[in-house]
Amino acid sequence: MVQAVCWFTAMSALVKLAGRTLPIPMLVFARGCVTLALSALMLWRAGISPAGTRTGLLLLRGIFGSSALICFYAAVDRLPLAEATVVHQTSPLFTALLAAWLLRERLEPMVLVATVICLGGVLLIAQPQTLLGAGDTVGTPALDWRFVGVGLLGSVLSAFAYVTVRRLGRSEHPLVVVFYFPVVTVVASAPFAIAWWVWPTPTEWLLLVGIGVVTQFGQLALTRGLTRAPAGRAMAVGYLQIALATIAGVILFDTIPNGWSIAGMALIAVGLLGNARQFRRPASPTPVG
Repeated sequence: MVQAVCWFTAMSALVKLAGRTLPIPMLVFARGCVTLALSALMLWRAGISPAGTRTGLLLLRGIFGSSALICFYAAVDRLPLAEATVVHQTSPLFTALLAAWLLRERLEPMVLVATVICLGGVLLIAQPQTLLGAGDTVGTPALDWRFVGVGLLGSVLSAFAYVTVRRLGRSEHPLVVVFYFPVVTVVASAPFAIAWWVWPTPTEWLLLVGIGVVTQFGQLALTRGLTRAPAGRAMAVGYLQIALATIAGVILFDTIPNGWSIAGMALIAVGLLGNARQFRRPASPTPVG
């Protein structure tokens, strides 16, 4: 899961850079094409059939994932990177609730405590003033609430996708699960990409390919992580992405973290440490729902 958030942080930064000159539908389509080619290559080299055994659930995972991806890219493009990331990172809360409801996974108290601690750290780092009811402060532009809503919608859709991945992990190979994501993404985004097409420069082509490559690695790490640990517990690790997004902001977007951000990173470290302790204990068997 830690590998996954590292790759997804790189993806967010590349999307932010490419979104300055390219429309979002193109980014989604290009990402889908690259990851589809890589997924097909990996399946071919592994000698695994892409059909799977639960086609309906695989397609549903692709629909949830693709819809969440579009929402997240739109939020990253229209909101500051830290704010867009903090909105997206509410997904572990929804994931834990959905996993308890749909998969009958137990909500362990330490996981809930770690999630609350990490969420506090997320808010300190991102400092989304309008979300906290303190917008329109001097020198602080208000967030666009339409795209805050889009980001939250993407968070909920991501939670459904993660829980679906967890369920598919009981019967499907991770490469097959990952393959269906870009299949749906390419089909769904192609008409919009064609309508909004802008011919990329060589640098923009590199950004588009880079988005697809790092996302593919992130999806593989995410899928493996979700199939080896309860969904709510595993996704709490995603709060690390906030700290990494802050560092990316310093390097790429000239955003210097202040004392609040440093305090938030410390809180995230505490929450992740508490959550990691749960992995050292054998998980209690849970009924299949």
